[in-house]
Amino acid sequence: MTVLDTRALNRATLARQHLLTRSDTTVPQAVAHLCGLQAQEPQEPFTGLFARLAGFRHTDLDDALTGRTVVRTHLMRRTIHLVTADDALAWRARHDTMLRGRVLGTYRRELAGIDVDEVAAAGQAVMADQQPRTMSELVQALEGRWPGPPRRVLGELLVAALIPMAQLPPRGLWHQAAGVRNLPLGTWLGRDIDPLFPDETDPTGQQLVRRYLAAYGPATTTDIRSWCGLAGLPAAVKALREELVTFRDARGRELLDLPDAPRPHPDTPAPVRFLPAFDNAILGYHDRSRIIDDAHLGLSVAGQRAVLVDGHVAATWTVHNEHLDITPLRPLTPLEQETVHVEAQDLATFLDEDIKHIHLDTEN
Repeated sequence: MTVLDTRALNRATLARQHLLTRSDTTVPQAVAHLCGLQAQEPQEPFTGLFARLAGFRHTDLDDALTGRTVVRTHLMRRTIHLVTADDALAWRARHDTMLRGRVLGTYRRELAGIDVDEVAAAGQAVMADQQPRTMSELVQALEGRWPGPPRRVLGELLVAALIPMAQLPPRGLWHQAAGVRNLPLGTWLGRDIDPLFPDETDPTGQQLVRRYLAAYGPATTTDIRSWCGLAGLPAAVKALREELVTFRDARGRELLDLPDAPRPHPDTPAPVRFLPAFDNAILGYHDRSRIIDDAHLGLSVAGQRAVLVDGHVAATWTVHNEHLDITPLRPLTPLEQETVHVEAQDLATFLDEDIKHIHLDTEN
């Protein structure tokens, strides 16, 4: 079985994440290909798309959100993602059990004895008037029925697990600081959520596996579980075995992939890219060594923005008081410093935040 080393896996990831060459695809097409963009920080997806799409404009994502082709919703790992309307409707039912389980597991003591189906029915009855509500407004409408749990906990159970919700614009629009207003997905999108038909081969899970591999592969089954948060995909993987190809990584673990997916030569040049906080290219794996060193793993989960140099996380970046500051995690060569600075200038123009100074710390 062919062994793919870390650099080979890195180049495959960059190619599939549109980080090796910027794509000329549309925002909805890119969001679909990437299986969504992590978006708990509402402005970060703009930087993620700038890193991936040629000629990307802020209005391209704004139009997708207001035009309802892309939606903000809880999905993978109970995290807010931008996903296409089609994927939100197709995938939500497959995630329901996981979403409930994660909220109930987090607040086991606070929600002890609560009939979650009764809470769900009550919340759905309130939202049946098709009026957007904040989480607090939804909980207030149920005032007195469940006095035990803290309001925040009851609200999170409702909007993050029990009722499939869309977070409505202007939340997530460029340079908007709007709060979260929720509306059921089916109401916002004008279509029902796809039912989850009982089938031992897990057809929805099969779709998730194929789509994940197209955007993240080659990858292990543990990587797939870490990305989506779903434990029950073995049946889907088993059903797909004959159409997949397999490799081994340097540690001997089995990697699954689609036969015709791009796997560039490990020596393929990789451009500098500035990534947003919580970027999929880093967080989409259990083993992230293909793109970030173990010593720096904490940066990605802490929400620090990363700079890819030669395809690997080599610096962090921040914007504050008209400064774009870049802090290397390893010494950069003069040529690397130059290419980082050039890309930083393009990013500063895109961010449109009156950035007057770009500072690259060369003392690290």
